[in-house]
Amino acid sequence: MNRIVLEGGVGQIEEKKSKFIASVFPVRTEEEAAGLIAQIRKQYWDARHHCTAYILGETKNPVMRCSDDGEPAQTAGRPMLDVLIGEELHNVLVIVTRYFGGTLLGTGGLVRAYSAAVKEGLKHSVLVEKKAGSLYEIRTDYNGLGKLSYLCGQMNIAVLGTEYTDTAASRLLIPLETEQEFLKKLTEATSARAKAEKMQDISYALHEKELILFTENGSVQDRIHNQSL
Repeated sequence: MNRIVLEGGVGQIEEKKSKFIASVFPVRTEEEAAGLIAQIRKQYWDARHHCTAYILGETKNPVMRCSDDGEPAQTAGRPMLDVLIGEELHNVLVIVTRYFGGTLLGTGGLVRAYSAAVKEGLKHSVLVEKKAGSLYEIRTDYNGLGKLSYLCGQMNIAVLGTEYTDTAASRLLIPLETEQEFLKKLTEATSARAKAEKMQDISYALHEKELILFTENGSVQDRIHNQSL
């Protein structure tokens, strides 16, 4: 699974009068993470701690870093990182800012508080599963268009648009895992009259009725509202 943060958020908890503010961000580089950490330090300049954890890269061996920022070792950064790992997130940064409330929480209390803060921050963020797919142009006559529409509905294939001339040209996003099955069924349904041209491989995600397309470097290329999703 390749889950990412589409939109970051902020969550807050209190534990024995200490306030923990979790700020969640989508990030792709260590430089970007360092800039956001500096930004949060400036925003909450009077806080005692700014503990951090991030996971960069969408491979099986991502870069993972964490910091306790003055809290006892292994009581903040590592528990925060463990939450991100447990959620199977990639390209994510979380910063938990602590305002000390005057009561010591102990090591177990700190671990629970920092973990809970991260979970609260993620609740206020938009998380999506990034998938692999292909953009296709399917050209067919108008008789075949009805069969294409039925097949797309049956296999939950997103139709991004259709141009009408003497034939119909539909642009589709086909999930990688159903690509060959779809092409086979399309050939059978139209007696091979429909012509399928692969335009490009692409990463995408679904969120409610929105289809999000990503560029090769992982940034958002387009967001398309689609009632058929």
